[in-house]
Amino acid sequence: MLKVIIWMGCGIAVLLLLDRLFLYMEGRGWIYYRKKKPSSSALSNACLEVQQLLEPSKKYVVQIKKDERRDQQEAGDLPPGEEN
Repeated sequence: MLKVIIWMGCGIAVLLLLDRLFLYMEGRGWIYYRKKKPSSSALSNACLEVQQLLEPSKKYVVQIKKDERRDQQEAGDLPPGEEN
């Protein structure tokens, strides 16, 4: 019985440490975990990049989006957590 309690305690400790690690990684902007939700534009941008490979005529849309993002970064208009 004591071994079961010790193993359960160790398991809970590991889960708590992983939670703290994931929160730290989220704070650094490496992952989305609990507090921040990914933007829908991230998924659409990824789809546009793939579509650009399949349809070269879409390349101008990707370039315009990149230019707008660069202009926003230069002007400091990006919301926190979206700097790249």
